[in-house]
Amino acid sequence: MAGAVTVRVAVIGGGPGGLYAAALLKRQDPAREITVFERNAPDDTFGFGVVLSDETLGGIEHADPDVYAALRRDFVRWDDIDIVHRGTRHTSGGHGFAALGRHRLLEILHARCRALGVRLRFGTEAPDPARLARTHDLVVAADGVHSGTRAAFADVFRPSVTAHRCRYIWLAADFAFDAFRFEIAETEHGVMQLHGYPFAADASTVIVEMREEVWRAAGFDGMSEDESVEACAKLFADALGGRPLRSNTSAWTTFRTVVNERWSHGNLVLLGDAAHTAHFSIGSGTKLAVEDALALAGHLGAEPTLDRALAAYEAERRPLVASTQRAARASLEWFENLARYLGQPPRQFAFNLLTRSRRVTHDNLRLRDARFTESVEEEFGCPPGTPPMFTPFRLRGLTLRNRVVVSPMDMYSATDGVPGDFHLVHLGARALGGAGLVMTEMVCVSAEGRITPGCAGLYTGRQADAWRRITDFVHRSAPGTAIGVQLGHSGRKGSTKLMWEGMDEPLEDGNWPLVAASPLPYRPGSQTPRELSRAQLTDIREQFTAAARRAARAGFDLLELHCAHGYLLSGFLSPLTNRRTDAYGGSPENRLRFPLEVFDAVRAVWPEDRPATVRISATDWAEGGTTGDDAVVLARAFAEHGADAVDVSTGQVVADERPEFGRSYQTPFADRIRHEVGVPVLAVGAISSWDDVNSLILAGRTDLCALARPHLYDPHWTLHAAAEQGYEGPGVVWPAPYRAGSRPPQTGRKDTAGARPGPPRAARG
Repeated sequence: MAGAVTVRVAVIGGGPGGLYAAALLKRQDPAREITVFERNAPDDTFGFGVVLSDETLGGIEHADPDVYAALRRDFVRWDDIDIVHRGTRHTSGGHGFAALGRHRLLEILHARCRALGVRLRFGTEAPDPARLARTHDLVVAADGVHSGTRAAFADVFRPSVTAHRCRYIWLAADFAFDAFRFEIAETEHGVMQLHGYPFAADASTVIVEMREEVWRAAGFDGMSEDESVEACAKLFADALGGRPLRSNTSAWTTFRTVVNERWSHGNLVLLGDAAHTAHFSIGSGTKLAVEDALALAGHLGAEPTLDRALAAYEAERRPLVASTQRAARASLEWFENLARYLGQPPRQFAFNLLTRSRRVTHDNLRLRDARFTESVEEEFGCPPGTPPMFTPFRLRGLTLRNRVVVSPMDMYSATDGVPGDFHLVHLGARALGGAGLVMTEMVCVSAEGRITPGCAGLYTGRQADAWRRITDFVHRSAPGTAIGVQLGHSGRKGSTKLMWEGMDEPLEDGNWPLVAASPLPYRPGSQTPRELSRAQLTDIREQFTAAARRAARAGFDLLELHCAHGYLLSGFLSPLTNRRTDAYGGSPENRLRFPLEVFDAVRAVWPEDRPATVRISATDWAEGGTTGDDAVVLARAFAEHGADAVDVSTGQVVADERPEFGRSYQTPFADRIRHEVGVPVLAVGAISSWDDVNSLILAGRTDLCALARPHLYDPHWTLHAAAEQGYEGPGVVWPAPYRAGSRPPQTGRKDTAGARPGPPRAARG
């Protein structure tokens, strides 16, 4: 046999993942002795229907055509998703689902295992996993979310199990929904939702879910199983057509997300829910387990040793599972916070639900169901043929022609705080590139408030004149593009090297003294700042107002106050960096006091018709620091003091932070602030594609999208986004000298019978 030598194999757990792994391994090498231990009887199963993707089915077909053929005969397929809210149903098509009964799936896998010679031991607790590991070449632990194997070796696998906020129950109805159905019930106790889908010609899975506090208020905590089933049927009588629901030893439970630092230990390996879980709202539990089995068998057949096979299995599956778990968590949290979105226009609500996991986007939803997507755009106010990102947005007296913002990015290229030719080219290029708003880097309000010697400032007239040169260029050469200034003070993160010489490292010479809310260094080896006295607070407030006056005279269209990322004002807001015992420390209200004083002072001297925004860190990503709940308080306070929008970033406040990176990972904080505070927001953080921007804007999760690295990669990112979408409208304007390049260039010859090339656009040179 090629591959790792695994003659004796024990599988703990007879669910779909364990059974399929056993069948694949036996099919791969008939000489293997494989035993599956399952504590329950063969006819016992929990839940009702199982959804598998076309991708997973393709893997099954390739690995074991016999199993695929048996599954195919029983699959129910459908394309539509129905969203029912406040008596209105919206349908989106083209999604493509396949499902069958969990009981039938197990029957197919039981039969396949028996046919191949796998020993199935039902009603049998598996022996101790350590004992099995001594007597077998391989032990596959597929023993579920409450894995005893994982618990027995917790010091090795180092699991993290997170319980979430909703209660849910798996039920069934004896009829088939004609679509995947989401139905919302607004009750006197709170919001409840139904997830339903067919798994047979005459049966559907029904999951009822609600927040824990709603579940208790409705009295479900005191009901029997039969009473819960009857109550759920009454709540969703319209969706069920008055039909009853049935249970299968169903109980209300709380979803738990399982993550393990390691998936294998010696000859023992975790698979499926024992290794990881992902919320049912993206239909991924059985899918992930089956895909784990496919990968495990593949690497056992390909690698020369067991150690290498298990390492390769984990290396392949871990990033894919992590991506799925991020999507599942986004979906889970959307449903946890469902009440937040109930006031959205009906089509936008439906679009928001469909795109909640970020895996379905504006562009692929348009491909699946153009009519539905166009109806959402029309409700939103998009003119025909206009992507959401190219709709205008008004802040006070400033109307931005599109929703794209070039995010503030420190360039560390100024001399004595004076922006030079580099800044003119850098900001000018991005203004010519089509964004609605171009932001400067953090512009420092004093020499002592710089992060590095290369930081730009607005504390002298010479600096203001240099900025005027840049704003004049933008207004003259990129008419319709606004340019904003971000004012800030480095606080305890100042007097450091240029980023590319050593980020956050103290200067080797030429240091200047630092000040902060409290005398706490940013990290070991950093300079310890002095705690600001009241007199110094007054001086710094006046530095901000002087810089704001210069910014107004320099011609900036918008001003943003930097209260994020651990700089001076951010240092007052976070409990991790503000240990003061006076009126500027302690309670959230006190920690807000100085940043609000600065904002009020700046707003008072900033022209009335020009908007003023604030950037905050919505979480410190550290225990004891600012949380999402705190961020709502901060945003509301700034909004009440006249902030026209909140730029919602996260982190960079303490050096030992642990961010949860991922695609658009900061946007949920902006989404929450937008809906709970009612203030316009800018979303930022790993937003990289125009499809992401369109999706976030149309779903109502943000008003503007700020992109940084994409604009470093491509200064004309917005122009190219328009060209790639075939958009030619007022939301983006190609500079006259660039118009010849306003279509994507041909990348190679494509000979097609009867095809004739279109006329080239004129260009001289």
